[in-house]
Amino acid sequence: MSILHDLVILALFPGGLFLLLYGLGYEWVHRKLLARFQNRIGPRWFQPLADVVKLLAKEEIVPDSIDTLLFVILPVIALTGTLTAALYVPLFGLSPAYSFSGDLIVTIYLMSLLPLCISLAGSNTTDRFSLAGATRLLIQLVSYEAPFFLALLCPAIVAGSWQINQINNFAAHHVLVITQPIGFVVALIALMGKLELPPFDAPEAETEIVAGALTEYSGRGLALFRLGKAVELVIGLTLIASFYLGGIASLLAFVVKTLVLLVGLVGLQSVLTRLRIDQTINLWWRFGSLAALAQLLVIFIAQSVG
Repeated sequence: MSILHDLVILALFPGGLFLLLYGLGYEWVHRKLLARFQNRIGPRWFQPLADVVKLLAKEEIVPDSIDTLLFVILPVIALTGTLTAALYVPLFGLSPAYSFSGDLIVTIYLMSLLPLCISLAGSNTTDRFSLAGATRLLIQLVSYEAPFFLALLCPAIVAGSWQINQINNFAAHHVLVITQPIGFVVALIALMGKLELPPFDAPEAETEIVAGALTEYSGRGLALFRLGKAVELVIGLTLIASFYLGGIASLLAFVVKTLVLLVGLVGLQSVLTRLRIDQTINLWWRFGSLAALAQLLVIFIAQSVG
């Protein structure tokens, strides 16, 4: 029965199929809100699912002069990494499916698999648009990964633990967004960079390089990458909400807090224009990292004084 219970957790709920559908649901909310903010109608509720089903049913065209195995397996690795990361976060107000000391570090690394796989996918081709997108994404990866890690490190140091579940329990009695506002802002903006949302969408700029690193992808491969981004959106929002917004102890708290963060992301998208890749590095790497380090310095000083 224990094995059956674990299989249900992995394949159906709270991971696996349910998480994929939930991620597509948040993708629809994101697209719908952005459309309303821009005075458009936006997609119907089933559009993200319909797009994925359509891509899964389409023929996957493999370009010439590439490593076919790498082309096929990279989308699988990307989606697998994000789904594995979901096992360690308190999704839907439930305790993590699996938890151990140091799982925060593992989760951050697993969340980095998606952009790394997309970069490798773009590099595994001779197409100039894919290569340009892959180069931009790797440069941007350096810019936002360190600030995102530092922003999540601040609550971990205050809680005295590297275990996500313990940090979530600590945050339930301490609304850290009040005491660590800089880390909260840095984490939120860095998540936008991880998901390549405006103004950090230079790696997939449609008006410049078609679809960036994924220009050569179609069919199943593109569908898996899209699912990976949808799941990573949910995981990123869950981590920020559980660390900074008083923890996540129930389904209602999970839905309300993650939706509030999602509205904030869409609001920033609506008012900001795309940054050039050099602006992303000069502005975000410099000021984002320094802001997160300043927050850490304040925490160390407060702990030493206390």
